[in-house]
Amino acid sequence: MLMKTQTTLFAVLGTVILAACGGEKDSPGIEYMPDMYRGPAVEAYVDYGQDPYYFDDSLVHAARNTQSARNAPVGTIAFNADQTKASYNFPYPYANTPEDYERAGLEVHSPLEMTQANVDKGKVIYTKFCLHCHGETGQGDGKVVTEGNYPVPPAYNGTQLGTLPEGKMFHSLKYGKNVAMGSHAGQLSQEERWTVIQYVKFLQAGGKMPGAVALGAAMPADSTKNVVPVVAAGTAGMATK
Repeated sequence: MLMKTQTTLFAVLGTVILAACGGEKDSPGIEYMPDMYRGPAVEAYVDYGQDPYYFDDSLVHAARNTQSARNAPVGTIAFNADQTKASYNFPYPYANTPEDYERAGLEVHSPLEMTQANVDKGKVIYTKFCLHCHGETGQGDGKVVTEGNYPVPPAYNGTQLGTLPEGKMFHSLKYGKNVAMGSHAGQLSQEERWTVIQYVKFLQAGGKMPGAVALGAAMPADSTKNVVPVVAAGTAGMATK
């Protein structure tokens, strides 16, 4: 009896071992509780919250093929804990309308000083986010235009944009402009938007500091000091989103 039991156990064990080997040379075979030591490859932004033991497989697969990242609620403001930049924590008080676009051009002004340091910082942002359409010198000849057959944006120093107020620039970065340019509010903070605007104003002036001061001229050492934003009456500043 004992011999028969041992024979049966060895037969079952041998069958399990052979079955676990698998037919593919790279296959790990049948593993007991593999999730205990073999971590799954988790994709970013995918919702893995639906447990297949409690939900239908179709729901689980649908959830795993859907991005879990969500847009921030309307009116969300990126908080800046730096007290010298507290003005960036206030809501932007202008709507995405033609009327408020014109108002912004008259009432919204940069809280940053026009210094070479800010222009240099703005150029870094411009190179990352604007150059591909507007071109290296703002002539509307970026690769997206010259090689992608995208609509040609006006030159920054041309008749259409050469006198564009900084408030309208900020408004356009906030909401986008026409069909070709989308909103950059999700990519650039308010401070970054104002910084890149300093470089755009530099390009408006033909590659010189406004006032015909050459870029290499001496500028104030403290180029990051903010000034109080000038906005519409009854408001204190503009927001990130």
